[in-house]
Amino acid sequence: MDVLSDVVASLRSGRPFANREDRQGTWHTPFAPFAGAGFHIVLSGSCRLLTQDGAPLTLSVGDVVLTPHGTQHALEDLGHTDADGFTALLCGAYRLDRSQSHPLLATLPEVIHLRSQFGRHRSLHAAVSLLGSELQDPQQGSVAALSTLLDLLLLYILRAWLDDEADRGASGWSAALADPAVSTALSAMHEDPAHPWTVEELGRKANLSRATFARRFTQLVGQSPLAYLTWWRLGAAARLLKESDTSLERIAAQVGYGSQYAFANAFKRAHGISPGRYRRHHADDRHPTQWHPETGLTA
Repeated sequence: MDVLSDVVASLRSGRPFANREDRQGTWHTPFAPFAGAGFHIVLSGSCRLLTQDGAPLTLSVGDVVLTPHGTQHALEDLGHTDADGFTALLCGAYRLDRSQSHPLLATLPEVIHLRSQFGRHRSLHAAVSLLGSELQDPQQGSVAALSTLLDLLLLYILRAWLDDEADRGASGWSAALADPAVSTALSAMHEDPAHPWTVEELGRKANLSRATFARRFTQLVGQSPLAYLTWWRLGAAARLLKESDTSLERIAAQVGYGSQYAFANAFKRAHGISPGRYRRHHADDRHPTQWHPETGLTA
């Protein structure tokens, strides 16, 4: 599995939520802070996004906004700059498991604003179009379609942001995923966490010397290769504990630990709780209900 797919899988908890919102005249819709990520898409008209710390952002048709940290914000009219003062929005939210959040999430800004640009991010705008159609005209299978499209939307937003950051020559995770050597090593660890990886072997996969690889990986990812591998293994184990009845012994083997005892000790150091207690604590997560944050999404 590639890194970005794993990032999205590790972030989400429960079902995402989306709704079409039509506004006209003078309006102001606040969105309280919450433990998730929110998004807004302008289907028609225009509006303004307000945050506590940043300058107001003017949003136009086709613009996409993601608030990956659930930051408090608001949307409001521009003072009837359109002929009829009508604005149609697609608003929604994802519930995120912050305890399992990937380091990439921490590098995201408070607000991601992707402007509508002809020829840019075609997959994202295709997903937006399909999502809008399903919400405007629900049919048989729409519940399944919406869930899939919302997952795609989150993936495409993150991919578009990473691409834009790489084009601007940014460092960090956008540079890490764009770097062939580091990306190859990351993919290898994600694809086979049970393998007894060494820095030297990962360096060979990346076609770099051990020292050069370790230095480049740490600089871009923010962790050493083996520290990241440990984090990834224990994060994968946490998801298996929450989502399956797989035995602790088998989970230990799947994520690269030679014994259940070694796995339990490593897991407790990372999560502050034993694997068994972690599983019992998250037993209800296997049957998530429709999540509707009290953020004014259906004001």
